[in-house]
Order: sequence, then C-alpha cells, then structure tokens
Amino acid sequence: MLEFLMRHADVILGYLLVLSLTAGIATIYDKGAAKGNKRRIPENSLLLISLLGGSVAMYIVMRMIHHKTNKEKFMRGIPLIIALQALMIFFAYRMYTYLS
Repeated sequence: MLEFLMRHADVILGYLLVLSLTAGIATIYDKGAAKGNKRRIPENSLLLISLLGGSVAMYIVMRMIHHKTNKEKFMRGIPLIIALQALMIFFAYRMYTYLS
C-alpha cells in the first residue's frame, strides 16, 4: 500500500489539490449566492465534495468566511468526515506495515 502511494504520490496529491480547490471555490461561490439570492449549491453536493477529499479545505474556508457555521450538519459532519478519513489512512498504513 505504501509502495503504491509512493509510486503514485503525484497523482494522489494532484487529486487532493483539485478537490481542495473545488471545495474552497464551491464554498465561496455558495456564500456569494446566498447573499445575492442566486441559485445555491445543494448541501448534499457540498458534503459530497468534502467526503471525496476536500474536507479540510472546505472546513477551513467555511470558518474563514463564516459560511454554514450555524449548520450543525456541517459543523459536526465535516470534522467527522476528516476524522474518518484520518482513521482510514491510519489503518491502511498499519495494515501495510503489519503485512510487510
């Protein structure tokens, strides 16, 4: 697993960079749309972007621009997603070191 990650680090980092940028842009756009009474990004779409790997960036941007900070779904959900993603990485690493 670690060997795979090291071999494909550029692709993985590129994926995370694109998702982080997408998460930040989507959050900023949704905040602007909310202020301007424009078409919004559905909450489930924002959470999906977070789940796919943009969780840290989305959480930071949400806190910086004070968007969705009163929504429990986001203030509890995104940190939970971050924790689950961290656990998955930890267990994948432990499994790799155990099997090596």
